Amino acid sequence: MPVPFADLQLQYQIIKGEIDGAIAAVIRDNAFIRGPYVDAFEREFASAVDIKHCISCANGTDALYLAMAALKVKPGDEVITTAHSWISTSAMITHAGATVVFCDTDGATFTIDPAAIEAAITPRTVGIIPVHLYGQPADMGAIMAIARKHKLWVIEDCAQAHLARYKGQQVGTFGVAATYSFYPGKNLGAMGDAGAVVTNDSALAEHMTMLARHGGLVKHQHRIEGINSRLDGMQAAILSAKLPHLPKWTKARRDAAMVYDAGLNQIEDVVVPSVAPDRTHVYHLYTIKHPRRDALAAQLNANGVQTAIDYPTALPFLAAYNRFGYRPEQFPNAFGDQSRILSLPMFAEITRQQQDAVIDLVRRF
Repeated sequence: MPVPFADLQLQYQIIKGEIDGAIAAVIRDNAFIRGPYVDAFEREFASAVDIKHCISCANGTDALYLAMAALKVKPGDEVITTAHSWISTSAMITHAGATVVFCDTDGATFTIDPAAIEAAITPRTVGIIPVHLYGQPADMGAIMAIARKHKLWVIEDCAQAHLARYKGQQVGTFGVAATYSFYPGKNLGAMGDAGAVVTNDSALAEHMTMLARHGGLVKHQHRIEGINSRLDGMQAAILSAKLPHLPKWTKARRDAAMVYDAGLNQIEDVVVPSVAPDRTHVYHLYTIKHPRRDALAAQLNANGVQTAIDYPTALPFLAAYNRFGYRPEQFPNAFGDQSRILSLPMFAEITRQQQDAVIDLVRRF
């Protein structure tokens, strides 16, 4: 049976009335740019992730830039981040004016290795951006201890980790700010691009708001030079309609992960996701490791099972970072994982029958 990697159409059909009603309301009220639907979503999302301020913006990439620009990152500064992530994390460090410093992952959770962070700190280091990759929190206890010791700021990249928790505390509430993506395929996804940055720091929130709105809080009153990065009313209304369903969808993803774990973890050469103690994984992606990844993916795809590789090249080895001359031995875990990782179909509505089909194909391979 065909098994899609994700099924956004099915999600829409289940809550079609709510989505259609939200879109119709925005059209009726001509509330296309900012306005009441954006304001409402900002309040609702801040409440959902246990934080004071949510500043919506055009996408998760802009959210990273806004946070660093508000923290006044400048040329000569260094910002540490993981070697295994989407390029937005590292590229925005460069665009904000700093130099990106990569650290290897811990070899088990796909998240940044705190020991590698400590080793990478120099007098020019100003901050750390851990990524809660695939939906699993990074080791925020160790990371925050390092940050306090060296007086560094921390921005959490929560693009794949909506509602994930570390020792019971929401991700996004540890650092000075955190960024979210609402790309359509995310656990909470818009029907277009959308993002947000959140913080408990009121002064920082005001500054990031100004930066995202051409440098002002009131139209025509530009207190600083900013950029144009706005969440439009349509996407805000859609996100507000979806947000109440997010806890239920998150539980469904976690339940589906348990089904995969039970069916796959006894198969030779298959390494299922390792979840560290005291971390609540929300499984934006269910990513296994296999030494013959490409052949396994080909067999699954040939039998109607869609897979993905997130991400096929670790960041230090992209052409964009040739200037640093990185070597594989500097990032052994991230380099080794890039040829073994494979993401299997994972979405809240996936059925047991679909999962059993995936598991059976992996077992037969």
